[in-house]
Amino acid sequence: MNARPFGGYVPPKVPLMYRALSKGLGATMWFWMMYRIKEDGPVVFGFRHPWDHGEHGHDEHGHGSGH
Repeated sequence: MNARPFGGYVPPKVPLMYRALSKGLGATMWFWMMYRIKEDGPVVFGFRHPWDHGEHGHDEHGHGSGH
């Protein structure tokens, strides 16, 4: 049995700038996904229809009672 990790494969040394950039972009992706789930999650998961506007407190077309 080979005593070297990864069967002899030596992973490359990645510069700190690229590691920091990848972590920043990954965090941005997750924050954006969580924001979109917060905003559109019930519609995406089928808990609410996109045409249901009951929680906004507006009438059907967004006009005042004079229209």
